[in-house]
Amino acid sequence: MSPHRRVVVTGLGLVTPLGTGVAHSWERLIAAHSGIVSLNGRIHPETGTTYNGIPSQVAALVPKPGGVRGEEDVGVFRVEEWLTKAESRNMAPFMHYASSVAQQALTDAGWETRTARDKERTGVCFGSGIGCLEDIAATAASFSESGLKKISPYFVPKILINLAAGHISMKHGLQGPNHAASTACTTGAHSIGDAMRFIQYGDADVMVAGGAEASVSPLAMAGFAKSRALSTKYNHDPPSASRPFDSHRDGFVIGEGAGCVVLESLEHATKRNARIYAEMRGYGLSGDAFHITAPPEDGNGAARAMCRALETAGMRREEVDYVNAHATSTGLGDLAETRAIKSVFGPHAANLAVSSTKSAIGHLLGAAGAVEAIFTILAIHHNILPPTLNLHNASPAEEFSLDYVPLEARRVTKEGGVRAALTNSFGFGGTNACLAFAKYLG
Repeated sequence: MSPHRRVVVTGLGLVTPLGTGVAHSWERLIAAHSGIVSLNGRIHPETGTTYNGIPSQVAALVPKPGGVRGEEDVGVFRVEEWLTKAESRNMAPFMHYASSVAQQALTDAGWETRTARDKERTGVCFGSGIGCLEDIAATAASFSESGLKKISPYFVPKILINLAAGHISMKHGLQGPNHAASTACTTGAHSIGDAMRFIQYGDADVMVAGGAEASVSPLAMAGFAKSRALSTKYNHDPPSASRPFDSHRDGFVIGEGAGCVVLESLEHATKRNARIYAEMRGYGLSGDAFHITAPPEDGNGAARAMCRALETAGMRREEVDYVNAHATSTGLGDLAETRAIKSVFGPHAANLAVSSTKSAIGHLLGAAGAVEAIFTILAIHHNILPPTLNLHNASPAEEFSLDYVPLEARRVTKEGGVRAALTNSFGFGGTNACLAFAKYLG
């Protein structure tokens, strides 16, 4: 089977700190809203533990019933809308989000597997970076205190990363490739990129792909806090805490959520007259081989991933109008990525728009790449560039000299609109991925 089958995006699903559902999350994103809130006084729902004593007191949380935002009851995540009580009880929270976004994306794509062949030719590629860390900690404590009698028979299935993909496949009868990436903060991008390759090489005609994370917990935050990775200066003003490229950034804001796309071969999509959001053109991967958490200062690993994505896309640099940056709001990472973009695009970098949607939703870890891929697809589809919030002073100016779409979304009115875009994801261990999307022009 030729690896050159064209792949298109026909369905989208989102659960983010901006809300549940693609339309709600997108509308709030381009309206410059923030999903980052205070953790002061909050109790973790699974363990009953508090965030007291942790230096960072902000996080990007999915809106839930009884929340404190005081907004209209739209976009709130209710697990009972997606799963039965028995199903939800036997799944970890990241699986709840995964189930929701998969259902959203399949409904959006209008794809149901009616025949045996449909089922065999539709697969799942869905991962998570951390999964259910708090469940492991709580179960270990129970076992230490009370032994075997306190261990749930669902403990192991709840902590396995691949069970998000497993539950999606079982619920929808998807018998094609069943795959789960777990590559830290690159998970969502790797999942979507791998799914594209399954279609290109003929393993499937349709893939449900994405990432989910629900690891905002005292234990996870304590771990990141000890590595001095989290923002601590804006506990009094949570929406200001995530500030990629800004001179006053001081670390990332941990977040939760999920994103899912339905990818199809172009032939399959056109045969059933599906609505096409964008064409997925390229996928690039690389390894820094440098440091556990820090990128090389010149961003050469990120640059190699972007170059490979352009190469596999058969795309000229001048065709790219937008880059959705990984930029997490850390000093080393934001600068290395800026340098990488400049090295890849050369003189064309001056014509690029670059923004980080983590400024609005925080860093969703294993879900980040999938959610940000969807925001990139929507930027192409709607010809609107999402903003980088809290960007008041990109400094030093000679380094941070790109167009970061500061503070407000921007409609692209030039002929062709947003023709093509890249989205970057980089993870601990020096794992990098870049996805390339373009307008579908027939």
